[in-house]
Amino acid sequence: SQDVGRARGSSVLAQSSLVAPLSPATRADRSPLVCPERRGDTMLGMIKNSLFGSVETWPWQVLSKGDKQDISYEERACEGGKFATVEMTDKPVDEALREAMPKVMKYVGGSNDKGIGMGMTVPISFAVFPSDGGSLQKKLKVWFRIPNEFQSNPPVPSDDSIKIEERESITVYSLQFGGYAKEADYVARAAQLRTALEGIATCRSDVYFCTGYDPPMKPYGRRNEVWLVKA
Repeated sequence: SQDVGRARGSSVLAQSSLVAPLSPATRADRSPLVCPERRGDTMLGMIKNSLFGSVETWPWQVLSKGDKQDISYEERACEGGKFATVEMTDKPVDEALREAMPKVMKYVGGSNDKGIGMGMTVPISFAVFPSDGGSLQKKLKVWFRIPNEFQSNPPVPSDDSIKIEERESITVYSLQFGGYAKEADYVARAAQLRTALEGIATCRSDVYFCTGYDPPMKPYGRRNEVWLVKA
């Protein structure tokens, strides 16, 4: 039988520290998924959505599971649909993500033509583009799957840099890991997964996805993943 993917600990996402300033001493401040505190007028939608929004999981089915070289991975068929996307260039991945994430959160929280908070879909993913040698190019693309209620008619973003795009389903190989993930962590895990899949599967070498499930203020049991796209 096929397993249905489920987000772990996603209920706490509604209490995301995107709506609260973090102490500079916290480890979370070193994670690119942490957004710095913003002016009150730009935070209202995010606060509303974080407090009252719902959380759902990007639909997928687990096709197979494997273990190799102390690596446990899953092959998943992830549904397509409409996504809110933000592209960033000419900046290191961690820096670009810190700039892109508040844009997405504001849109989700109500910065759109309908003025409504849509709730969250996890994981939030971002595409990265490897250079020769495995390091990442200075560009990324954040993909936020529009919640099911709004798939047929997504609210129009107030920010012109956010685009609504239709994406087909994809099959990925996923490796999960914990902690506050940064660029170096994703790069290392992607390399481990690619090595484990040698002779088993062929994956695209020009792009892969990094994902996060948890609010920055969640200190333990964090869930991050790298997704290599099946060729």
